[in-house]
Amino acid sequence: MKRQRIVTFGELLLRFSKPDHLRLTQGDMFTSKYGGSEANVAVSLAAQNEDVTYITRLPDTPVGHAGAQCLAQLGVDISRVVYGGQRIGTYYFEPAAGMRAAKVVYDRAHSAYYDLASGMIPWRDILKDADIFQVSGITAAISQQAADATFEALDIAEELGITISFDINYRKNLWRYGADARQTLRRMLARCDMMFGDAIEFEWISEHPQPPFTATDSNFQMQIPEYSAWFDELHAAYPRCRHWLMGMRNIVSSNHHTLTALLWTEGTLLQAPVVDIPDVVDPVGVGDAFMGGFLHAIHAFPGDRQRQLDYSLAAAALKNTIPGDFNLSTEDEILDVMHHRYTASTLYKSFE
Repeated sequence: MKRQRIVTFGELLLRFSKPDHLRLTQGDMFTSKYGGSEANVAVSLAAQNEDVTYITRLPDTPVGHAGAQCLAQLGVDISRVVYGGQRIGTYYFEPAAGMRAAKVVYDRAHSAYYDLASGMIPWRDILKDADIFQVSGITAAISQQAADATFEALDIAEELGITISFDINYRKNLWRYGADARQTLRRMLARCDMMFGDAIEFEWISEHPQPPFTATDSNFQMQIPEYSAWFDELHAAYPRCRHWLMGMRNIVSSNHHTLTALLWTEGTLLQAPVVDIPDVVDPVGVGDAFMGGFLHAIHAFPGDRQRQLDYSLAAAALKNTIPGDFNLSTEDEILDVMHHRYTASTLYKSFE
């Protein structure tokens, strides 16, 4: 089967954390990893043997080049990365522990991506033979210039007839340059063919209260009629979007999460099983792993929507076991979890 060509666009970040669950105010040593939503999706797709190109702007410094090389080593095409600016964006991550919630501190102002402007990226050339363009709300949240570049890319992708995939990725703390976040993301949503978000983001963008997801184990029963009506309303408001994917997570404790997901497509709502994950290693990038899984699954399992959804959730579940932002799971590993591993320690119920 011919591989898809997928283009993702966003800011590559350098993530800093203290070792051994120390708080950011403790100790004298940081560990670092590269990440960022759209880069996470790109790495996930490359691990599943897709042809994926990542577009960003990085400083022409050893730190910027090291970030690009990190992605290249994982199979991502970085040949169209644009270089310029003074610094790479960073974030500081303090993981949850016991009753202590996780904490994220961003340092992205005037990064190379922050100062990106329309016309810097040759979108028409990059997108001319792409099958899918993947973008998220974060791309428009950093600065007005980055938002303008995002809509420039969306305009060209739409003109070329490319499938547009959109992750809401609403991050309240990033919207500091004066734009109306909900209005901007709704403009992006109106242009997309498939959309992903968690239940909280769906509630925020639609201003529609969500049925609660309070699963503490895999026996939780979803309120499917209520969700179905909600998705019908969303599709009526944004008729271009054909596939609506909602991920749900309940944090039972810092290292015990439950996950499930819904897929609305062509008037039908599908549900994945509830996954009980008792030993979470790193929850960062779980939604990106889901999106990477789905973009692969729609090509690998054409026409089988339930299989596509189940595969995507298995990919997201596996990401919880991998340190760092990236999901490094292959298709075989995801299928193995999806079909054969069905105890709590191996995450997933059998679908056979």
